[in-house]
Amino acid sequence: MRVLGVDPGLTRCGVGVVEGVAGRPLTMLGVGVVRTPADAELGHRLVAIERGIEEWLDEHRPEFVAVERVFSQHNVRTVMGTAQASAVAMLCASRRGIPVALHTPSEVKAAITGSGRADKAQVGAMVTRLLRLDAPPKPADAADALALAICHIWRAPAVNRLQQAQVAAAAARTPRVLRTPAVPVRKVPR
Repeated sequence: MRVLGVDPGLTRCGVGVVEGVAGRPLTMLGVGVVRTPADAELGHRLVAIERGIEEWLDEHRPEFVAVERVFSQHNVRTVMGTAQASAVAMLCASRRGIPVALHTPSEVKAAITGSGRADKAQVGAMVTRLLRLDAPPKPADAADALALAICHIWRAPAVNRLQQAQVAAAAARTPRVLRTPAVPVRKVPR
């Protein structure tokens, strides 16, 4: 499975591609950051992020895109920018028919480090270890993008089984309509 992880942000949008399957060693295929100038107009920044993500999609051809789920912060302006960058990533993937998965920051931290409260240094250290890198990717947005991809690779099989079980349970709860064969009705003359 090849996954593009996206850590959304307007100034720095982390991107990283990881390939592998759960339970086996993983391989990093690429990592980087799509940058936009903080003083540029919002529309231009979003177009720059779109172009950057499109380049990563063209180059790496991922089967899935994992994006950090935007969560509420105290700074509304930061949340809005993150949400806008997140939407661009989802749009780029969806336009190509690539499935998108959203993972919360605590879900990613728990998958990578074992603790949903891990700090960025712990996440970077585990990404370095899991992908057998010489040093943690810089900036932290790049390491976070790789962590998102790893999280998705590890969680996808369980999520798929859960979704299949939910579909099966819903089908079992749906009442079945018994159909009896139609019996022709004869008109009796009066």
